Amino acid sequence: MEPYPALERIFARAATFTDIGGLLEWDADTMMPAGAADDRSEQLATLKRVARDLLVTSRTRDLLDQAEEASGDLGEWQKANLREMRRAFTEASAVPADLTEASARATSKAQQAWQEARKNNDFASFAPKLAKVLTLQRETGAAKGAALGLSPYDALLDGFDPGLTEAKLEATFAGLRKVLPGLIQEACEHQRRRPAPSPLSGSYRVGDQKRLARQLLDAVGFDFDHGRLDVSPHPFSGGANHDVRVAVRYDERDPLSSVSAVMHESGHALYEQGRPEEWLYQPVGAPRAMSIHESQALLIEMQACRNRAFASYLGPRASETFGVDDPAWKEANLHRLMTRVEPGLIRVDADEVTYPAHILLRFDLERAMVAGDLAVEDLPGAFDEGMRHWLGLDVPDDARGCLQDVHWAGGSWGYFPTYTLGAMAAAQLFQAAAQADSDTVPALGRGDFTRLRHWLRANVHGRASLLEAEDLMVAATGRPLEPEVFIDHLRARYLGEAAH
Repeated sequence: MEPYPALERIFARAATFTDIGGLLEWDADTMMPAGAADDRSEQLATLKRVARDLLVTSRTRDLLDQAEEASGDLGEWQKANLREMRRAFTEASAVPADLTEASARATSKAQQAWQEARKNNDFASFAPKLAKVLTLQRETGAAKGAALGLSPYDALLDGFDPGLTEAKLEATFAGLRKVLPGLIQEACEHQRRRPAPSPLSGSYRVGDQKRLARQLLDAVGFDFDHGRLDVSPHPFSGGANHDVRVAVRYDERDPLSSVSAVMHESGHALYEQGRPEEWLYQPVGAPRAMSIHESQALLIEMQACRNRAFASYLGPRASETFGVDDPAWKEANLHRLMTRVEPGLIRVDADEVTYPAHILLRFDLERAMVAGDLAVEDLPGAFDEGMRHWLGLDVPDDARGCLQDVHWAGGSWGYFPTYTLGAMAAAQLFQAAAQADSDTVPALGRGDFTRLRHWLRANVHGRASLLEAEDLMVAATGRPLEPEVFIDHLRARYLGEAAH
């Protein structure tokens, strides 16, 4: 067999093990009994080891060398696939097999411990497992960094966004860091000059919220023949290539929380379901970068669904589903509720203006921990201090502080910055989509996401990892990522009078 087709077979088999792992992780977060946690840790660790060992062989290295020498005969997608194969091989080879397996085992155990610690507000019981994960993440970052010529933290960032570095993040976030405190204050003052929106009153049954969530997933175009909706203590999407799982949580006193969560996760799910079928089990068929993945979630949740046009669709649909006739669900009031700026403790419930503050705080904390400048036992105090700095809030307990997110327990060190990179990309992509078809935004008022979804399929989802992230932004919008587009969007929506 020729080198390139042989490589496709190797990487397709490894991707199948990744699919299996994705479903096991979904089960662990939604349905697995607590007593199975140790076994699940071993199962996931074994899968990680097997998938790595499939790739990291002398035969794979030789095939890559041979295929690269003969790459002139390959098509555009095949050349990009070969590039991504080399990238995956280099990263997998850099990390010893025992470290890969140990990390998978430690993160699985830490995630289970996190669930209990968060429920019981008990950081002390969780800290040793988090410290273990951090130690292994440092070792992983050091190993990858040695192979890629990067610092440990840059190597961890690169695992989520190829080419991303701490220095690039600082440059990208510099303008936002400067204006964000004042922007939050201005937005709050702007709101105070207007009558406060009427709050949603009463209790909203979880069963009704689930029905509304399913209706909204139908509206955006989620394929239930290749996916499902479940409940989890932390909203997420995952699963496998042809089996995309969305999980959200419900609060009977706050139905908009689950609406935001399901719309956010629907953006992730549409990206997963929209990638090209013929490349799904190849590296080039993977999502380009987590910043692009988050851009898809935030584009649906923030750009589209906090647009006033969408409020005109959501209000009647929610009123009918909940069986209420509450003026608070009327378009104007609902839009003001959904665009209310109010510093809060919980990241996933944060409004669009204060959300970046949550991310900048976590970015600063995690890089300090990776560098050894912040000890795990000092995390609660540092988190509380950061919340006072960014949002002027005192954190009453760790469950609503440093225990609220699963990312660090799950080994996702370097992930948090991709949320704000994603928000920036979302603003730019949504602007381009709206300019491409003038009915894109008005259609949201009819619950019609077809135009937006088709544009995303053509310009983002369908390109998968064909292009590097910056090249994808240029191809889709005509220019590289411009942070000012996001800042201008926030000023227009939250300080201006026009409907956004």
